[in-house]
Amino acid sequence: MKILIIEDENILANSIQQYLQTEGNSCDTAATFAEAQIKIGVYSYDCILVDITLPGGNGLDIVKALKAQQSTAGIIIISAKNALDDKLKGLYLGADDYLTKPFHLSELNARIIALVRRREFHGQKEILFQEIKILPDEKNVWISNKKLSLTRSEYELLIYFIANKNRVLSKESIAEQLVGDQADMLDSFNFIYSHVKNLRRKLIDAGAADYLQAVYGVGYKFSVH
Repeated sequence: MKILIIEDENILANSIQQYLQTEGNSCDTAATFAEAQIKIGVYSYDCILVDITLPGGNGLDIVKALKAQQSTAGIIIISAKNALDDKLKGLYLGADDYLTKPFHLSELNARIIALVRRREFHGQKEILFQEIKILPDEKNVWISNKKLSLTRSEYELLIYFIANKNRVLSKESIAEQLVGDQADMLDSFNFIYSHVKNLRRKLIDAGAADYLQAVYGVGYKFSVH
């Protein structure tokens, strides 16, 4: 999934980013209020981690901005402040969860997984699409009774496609999902073609129907024909 980490403590931000990336996520960071505003205005995310105290502004105003633009991202406030009024205000504004520093990265990861599952897949522990079954907690994919071996990028692509089934996804949005804001620096989106081709081949070889369709000049669509 694609995650934005809004945190001004560089060591903590880097630790969160590295940990979540090893868990198969694409992570962007923002160290100031102004940088966070730019990121949420340009990119879309599955989950956004928001520190309350930021250089140049208050993280709660970021939550307000996200709700004003009707963002579908899950929001988790991470802050050293343990005051009840900060927690209640953040939740009242529309944040989904609140985690007080210091915290274990494994707990943060578990909360992110649970949050995104609630928002995108109605809390299901199993994601089902036709003969495809995904167990997001273990990051395992099954086709009927056959376990499928996917790379991190292929797994993220499959989740992204199923979460947006029947919608045409642009190459730009797919690139952002896989590599975050580094997508702006890419000379081409040829790598997307390779990932999609490999994912499609693995699904078909394992016995799944061909659900991936190329939409000429735009991107791809995942649906039952």
